[in-house]
Amino acid sequence: MTTATARPGTTSTPGRRPWSLSRTAVNGALVLATAYTLLPLGWLLAAAAKNTGDLLGGRALTPSTWHLGANLHALATAGDGIYFRWYLNSLLYAGIGALLCALVCVCAGYAFHVYSFPGKEQLFGLVLLGVLVPTTALALPLYLLASKVGVVNTFWAVFVPSLVNPFGVYLARVFCAGYVPGEALEAARVDGAGELRTFWSVGLPMVLPGLVTVFLFQFTAIWNNFFLPLVMLSDDRLFPVSLGLYSWNTQTHAFPEYYPLVVTGSLLGIVPLVIAFVALQRHWKAGLTAGSVK
Repeated sequence: MTTATARPGTTSTPGRRPWSLSRTAVNGALVLATAYTLLPLGWLLAAAAKNTGDLLGGRALTPSTWHLGANLHALATAGDGIYFRWYLNSLLYAGIGALLCALVCVCAGYAFHVYSFPGKEQLFGLVLLGVLVPTTALALPLYLLASKVGVVNTFWAVFVPSLVNPFGVYLARVFCAGYVPGEALEAARVDGAGELRTFWSVGLPMVLPGLVTVFLFQFTAIWNNFFLPLVMLSDDRLFPVSLGLYSWNTQTHAFPEYYPLVVTGSLLGIVPLVIAFVALQRHWKAGLTAGSVK
């Protein structure tokens, strides 16, 4: 029989587990974090069904009265339905702009990953430098440039700048490095595919999770964009939802009836973001196996 001897200077407590947080504590912390995250959404859901008196009287969370139908009707008829004009503008700015931006970023990231050319890393460093520049600092130069071209207060003044995203190029290069194997590209070239066909038929499907990721980031950024439309646009028919609701909110002191319109409009304004993330999340899961070589 052998006996275990403790080393000098150490104590042993048989049967005692190492210290760790209990499952109850971890789950409790997660529940609190989830409640903290969802509380603003819950308030928005409740407040969107209140009238002006309830909102100004601090009764946004009381379930006694509901006026959601009346608020939606008032939102649809205010200003001859201008809100849904703003909504359509935001869908055009964010939907088409994010899709084209994601495609441009993936093309650039693919080129940086696959091809070698003089000044490649220096050019990529310039792209990374663009990530460090805040978008608000670019608003005035963009306005001056748009003024020279003559597109101020037009759709293009907001749409064209949304096609550029340096962080999306960096992210696309990272995805291409992880999901696009060189063996698959070489096999396509051996089979006679040109560079454009190789990218479109082989590279792009493999990096689809990266395309979706860049699209969602850019869609959210454009949908929530406020400062650039504020600088570029003066025609309220071209406003996105964010700027349109801001213009209403600035009038609530003189016209309190705008309070329910702003709250209800804010609730409808988050619907496309929720739909986009829920509908496209399966492509992130597909990224676990995308680009694998058999």
